[in-house]
This record gives sequence, C-alpha cells and structure tokens, in this order.
Amino acid sequence: MTAGRLTDFAYATGWRGVRLLPEPVAATAFRLGADVAWRRDGRGVRRLRANLSRVAPAGADLDRLTRAAMRSYARYWLEVFRLADLDIERIVRRMRVADEHLLRASHARGAGTVLALPHMGNWEQAGAWLAASGIPFTTVAERLRPESLFERFVAFRTALGMEVIPLTGGESPPFDLLAQRLRAGGALCLLADRDLSRSGVPVEFFGATATMPAGPAALALATGATLLPVTLWFDRDGWSARIHPAVAPTDVPTMTQGLADAFAAGITAHPADWHMLQRVWRDDLPAVS
Repeated sequence: MTAGRLTDFAYATGWRGVRLLPEPVAATAFRLGADVAWRRDGRGVRRLRANLSRVAPAGADLDRLTRAAMRSYARYWLEVFRLADLDIERIVRRMRVADEHLLRASHARGAGTVLALPHMGNWEQAGAWLAASGIPFTTVAERLRPESLFERFVAFRTALGMEVIPLTGGESPPFDLLAQRLRAGGALCLLADRDLSRSGVPVEFFGATATMPAGPAALALATGATLLPVTLWFDRDGWSARIHPAVAPTDVPTMTQGLADAFAAGITAHPADWHMLQRVWRDDLPAVS
C-alpha cells in the first residue's frame, strides 16, 4: 500500500470507526492519544511548543500549555470525524458568538462578506453553524494527495452546507470564482494565519515577522466586500467565536496587518486552542546556504 493510500485509509477508518464509539469513550481515547503524542515530543509537538512560546503569557507553564493545545487539537479531529452525525440543533444551540451582530449586518448589506480565521478551535463546526444559521458560504480547499482523500474532505464539507472550491486544478482560478460569489452578496470563509509562499504578506505578529495570505484583503478590495476577522475557541460543553470589527478597506498590506492584530488578540485570550504545528515566523525558517 502506497503512503497516499495508507493516509486515505487512516482517515476513512477514523470517519467510520470513531463514529461507532460512544462519545465519552471516543473523547477519552483522543485525549489519551494527545497525551501520548505530547510525551513522545515529536517534530509537530516541538513546533507547537515553539510557536506557543511566542504567544504564551509571561510566566506560563509552557509544557502544560502544549499539553492542553495537543488535547485541543485532538478534540478538533474527534469532532471532525463525528461532525456529520451531530444534530444541527446541537451545533447551533451550543455555539456562542460574541458580536454576532457584525456578521449579520454585513450579510444583510448584501455586498459580500469575507470571514478570515486562524487555525483555532473547530473551524469545520463553525462552518456548519454558519450554514445552518442562514449564511451559506464558499471556502477553498488545498488539493490533497491522494485525490481520494481530497474528495473525501470535499464531500464532508459539502454535506455540512459549504461550497468548496479547489485551490488548484479547478475549471477557473479560485480568485475569480470567489470574487463572483462576493459580488453576488455571498460569504467566504478563509483560513488566513499562515502563508510562507512568495506571495505571503509580511506582518508583525507577536513581535516578529510572519507572513499571511493576501487573498482575504485582495478579495475584499476587489469586490467591496466586508472583511471580518473571526477567532474561535472551545468551551467545555460547546464552542465559542468572536466576530472582530471589520478591517477598514485601505491596501492589502495594511489590511492583512489588521487581520494579524485581530488574530493575535484571539490567540492571546485562548492560546491552547491555536492549532499551529507548522512554522509561521520567518526567523524559524531554515537558513538558505
């Protein structure tokens, strides 16, 4: 079995097997798995700890915070595997949204809304809540390998009420399609806290230079849509989000910095729910000889 097929098999097994377990049993198993990964201290855990060291409050117990973040990340995956079986009423009822009126006002304006999010909490659940609460939206998915895994994720998100556009390999460039949705008054949800490609926009993020995608700001400027930063976190019995004030339409670098500032505020308040196991800051990149 190739590595790609093995990965797809693992995800398929998760989607089928985890849904058969009673919820308390599955939650205990995932929490224990997170603790095992934390103790083994593999590359992803070490990167998570290094990232958290930049965002943690002064005097924080970094090991304890890293363990909590791994448990939060495990909860994200547990919920992804079980989300299709959750009652929509439960998803809506247990979602608490601070300053939701900013989102509703933008949607009612009818000129398009770009929701930009960091990798916090459960963004899949937040998407299901958004669609179920009357705001259908479009998102972008990175084309995974193997293709069957990508199709599995597209089917999962489509079933939750999302329209999914592939980042590459689609019939039209994703920017054009996303702009069309905004001009028709639609909403977009875009993960926007990391972009180490050449097109990434430099921002100051927790006192050092990181790069974030230009897309959310560029789409808002091109279409006149409202750009709203959103941060997410877990509650014991549900989920929470904050809709931050709209980023003023100026230029792409300034607006992207505005997103970074809002993300930083959300991450500072809930650092354990920021699931970033990859490099973010430029000075963490390997030196080029």
